[in-house]
Amino acid sequence: MSHILWIKNGRVIDPANQRDAVGDIFAVEGKIVDSISDTQKADATLVDAAGLVVAPGLVDIHVHFRDPGQKHNEDIRRGTEAAAAGGFTSVVCMPNTSPVCDNAGTIQRIMDKVEREAVVHVYPTGCLTIKMKGEQLAPTGQLKKAGVIAMTDDGACVQSNEIMRRAVEYAKMFDLPIMDHCQDASLTEGAVMNEGEWSLRLGLKGWPKAAEDIIVARNVILAELTGAHIHMQHISSATSVDILRRAIDRGATVSGEASPHHIEFTDADLSDYDTVFKMNPPLRTDADRESLIEGLIDGTLACIATDHAPHSPTEKDREFDAAPFGIIGLENSLASSLTTLYHGKRLGLSEVLALLTHKGAEICKLDAGTLSTGAPADICLFDPDEEWTVDANKFFSKSRNCPWHGKMLKGVVKSTYVDGQQVFDGQSINA
Repeated sequence: MSHILWIKNGRVIDPANQRDAVGDIFAVEGKIVDSISDTQKADATLVDAAGLVVAPGLVDIHVHFRDPGQKHNEDIRRGTEAAAAGGFTSVVCMPNTSPVCDNAGTIQRIMDKVEREAVVHVYPTGCLTIKMKGEQLAPTGQLKKAGVIAMTDDGACVQSNEIMRRAVEYAKMFDLPIMDHCQDASLTEGAVMNEGEWSLRLGLKGWPKAAEDIIVARNVILAELTGAHIHMQHISSATSVDILRRAIDRGATVSGEASPHHIEFTDADLSDYDTVFKMNPPLRTDADRESLIEGLIDGTLACIATDHAPHSPTEKDREFDAAPFGIIGLENSLASSLTTLYHGKRLGLSEVLALLTHKGAEICKLDAGTLSTGAPADICLFDPDEEWTVDANKFFSKSRNCPWHGKMLKGVVKSTYVDGQQVFDGQSINA
């Protein structure tokens, strides 16, 4: 018997198709269909979504699952469970695993494990350079054949402009977007937080915004030179937003993303040396935070991505200088984005969902983020107004390094479907 899903009475919001109305969603054999027959309705799994938003499954194009090699922090199973609990049905994994993803064998190893253990769609990326050292190009063609959907040295940044140019040219040849962690390492050695008033107050080495701005400008120049698409990850600086805005106005093939933590928190949140707020790039000033929000509003920043970066409590519970960078965010990303942008009256609900669905999918050319006919039946049901207090100790992720722990947010995921099958029911994983 074929599997049929019928979701009725929900407020269907599908930003890619400019749909926002109470209605029904149908899926047959894991694909969205326009309608089903009366006979099919009698056999369908019926879900009454009255009072809920029915949206495309969320898409995150920037996550770290630490698998292989760092499974004490996260692995494919627990990472995808966290994604499902957050309403995400498609995620793009970064290549800074152990070993790094600079060869087809490692990609195959990951894809085999995804096939066995993942509860949502997982798309791998490949390294730009061998061992992510920025010295020798990785085999782009082999990585594309193995299944990568983008190239990046995220977790590092290629410092040589010549090597970056060649990496960009090869990625363009294979029709792969480049995703870049923008950091001039010569300006950030030993730095642990934003350079400014709070770094002076706390006696911590400051990280100048120029370290990001310089590489963003470099990448704009290379995109205009080569015609390749370069996507700037986790933008944190007002100047970087301005550089991107001007480049996009000129027609440059560049894009950028903002992370939920950078549009909510600032460097003042580090006032008590809590390492849960230590991240790369660091939290900036309120003026930078406001510029990021303006960039999301006017389209300069194309999407929201979590940069979900798990670290065990034993790694994070150290003196500030020695603790690793990174936070988790998959399980509260929707709520934190809604709280800041929608309930903060900066964007409409459909506009926030666009940033969390089809806009990121389009950057990586994924068949995701829409409820179009024929699309995978990846669906998220949520209540945008329900309040909850974040308790990281109850998360599905293996790690607990969440700066929202103890905070009140608005927006609760009630159910997540992947290929028409429920994988999260609001409480537990069903896959």
